[in-house]
Amino acid sequence: MQTLRTMTLACALAAITCALAPSAACADTSGAASPTADQGQSGLHDFDFLVGEWRVHHRRIQADTLKWVEFDGTCSNHKIMDGAANIEEHALNAPNGCYRAVGLRSYDPKTGLWSIRWLDGRYPALALDPPTRGRFENGVGKFYVDYEQDGKPMQGRLMWSHITPTSARWEQAASADGGKTWATNWIMEFERVAASQTPSPPVSLTPSAALGVRGFDFLRGDWRVHHRYLRVKADQKEWVEMEGTCNNEALMQGTANLEEHVFHTPAGTARAMALRSYDPKSAEWSIWWLDGRDPSGDMGPPVRGRFANGVGTFLGETTFADKPVRVRLSWSHITPTSARWEQAYSSDNEATWQPNWLWFFERTAST
Repeated sequence: MQTLRTMTLACALAAITCALAPSAACADTSGAASPTADQGQSGLHDFDFLVGEWRVHHRRIQADTLKWVEFDGTCSNHKIMDGAANIEEHALNAPNGCYRAVGLRSYDPKTGLWSIRWLDGRYPALALDPPTRGRFENGVGKFYVDYEQDGKPMQGRLMWSHITPTSARWEQAASADGGKTWATNWIMEFERVAASQTPSPPVSLTPSAALGVRGFDFLRGDWRVHHRYLRVKADQKEWVEMEGTCNNEALMQGTANLEEHVFHTPAGTARAMALRSYDPKSAEWSIWWLDGRDPSGDMGPPVRGRFANGVGTFLGETTFADKPVRVRLSWSHITPTSARWEQAYSSDNEATWQPNWLWFFERTAST
């Protein structure tokens, strides 16, 4: 869950680009190797205990006073990407004000490690910190990350323990001596509850922010998606078509959303997900992408933008063929039952754009 930014605060005392996503649109992946059935699969169900609804009691060191404070909150967790990842939404009734946050975990069967990322609803436009990584052993999960604080190397640790069907304990700690000693700065005590017992704090937005935050409301639900993407292989370029599906759900009371994709590629089924968050101060959305073929990779800097006159435009940077390029994502042709998405690259500072991936959305009958 929490990584560098939260740890630093507590101890002071999260483009769909070729790297962010459409790597499938940029290269031929038909020769990608698949792990064996038993390679690293034993940890795939490590977080099954956490699926469901929870009441959470927090004890945390306050960054400004360095004193321990206590408050309550809620947590909801469910699986995504066919169980290879899970999403966790927190509502925190902190002393300085209620806020929401999202934890995203993804499992890498090649290494047997989970990667954990954290999006703090108070800072929706900041880049996601590098993931915290680790595994469970003997009923205890330990996850580590290296970072700097005041120019000094630090190590962070997240730990799950005392796990039962109805309870669990989470702890965050930091070390300044290479892991020899640890200083705990945040503890969460989980108690399972029914879904109806998890009230949420309200989200307050100005009228203009409330309008911008509804930009992706059209995308809620289930979709069939027809893809056309530009496959680059050596000096040859070829447009390839494939089918897929998409599901979009709101997070953080609509100030964020999660979008899960299934791609039926020539090489087999692949999965990916997009995470978006809205910043009411800038009236912009930030978008990150996680490719299921690289579940432990950094999600990189977000693509940012907004909707205007029915068209959404989101800009960012990436590299293609080892060269820096600008990336543009565009949403258009939006109706209650259809939409179009396009990714394009520019190597001449946005003077011209080359599309390389098109999605054509058709809402399914189930929604």
